[in-house]
Amino acid sequence: MILGVVLAGGQSTRFGSDKALAELGGRTLLARAVDSLDGFCEYVVVAGREMAPAPTIPDWPRANMGPLAGIAAALHLAQDENYEAVLSCGVDSVDLPENLLEMLSPAPAYLTDQPVVGLWPVGACATLERILEGDGRHSMLAFAEAVGARAVKTKSQSANINTPADLAAMEQRHGL
Repeated sequence: MILGVVLAGGQSTRFGSDKALAELGGRTLLARAVDSLDGFCEYVVVAGREMAPAPTIPDWPRANMGPLAGIAAALHLAQDENYEAVLSCGVDSVDLPENLLEMLSPAPAYLTDQPVVGLWPVGACATLERILEGDGRHSMLAFAEAVGARAVKTKSQSANINTPADLAAMEQRHGL
């Protein structure tokens, strides 16, 4: 069983407002990300926010630690609930490949052009705890390297919406 987690605890500083609530084609990016993962996972949660269109969990060990804190929270939940792995994505992951699970299996693996999109085995939880509690780099790539994750290239560029202009370009590309 796979637990899905939408990483939604970011500050959205480059976007200028809460990116999760920005709309693409009349639906929030957050709702689109939850729906995207729902097709791949038995259960989907949102990490890093209190209100969402899915159950929420707080970042671990605390807020404002970046995407790794959301993945750590999901790995803890997955461990407690006997899931095998966590499939993670960012709040702006609106166009995930249809064969995402095939591409990322076996875990651990992540998308090269968007490392927050990854499949992480529950056994990676202890490694992630050490990273987050340590003084070293707290980056997705440091975590991926520490757990021996494969970098997977996709044929098409995944969404990476960091500014309102990126959102407008995405709307235009999808004709929304």
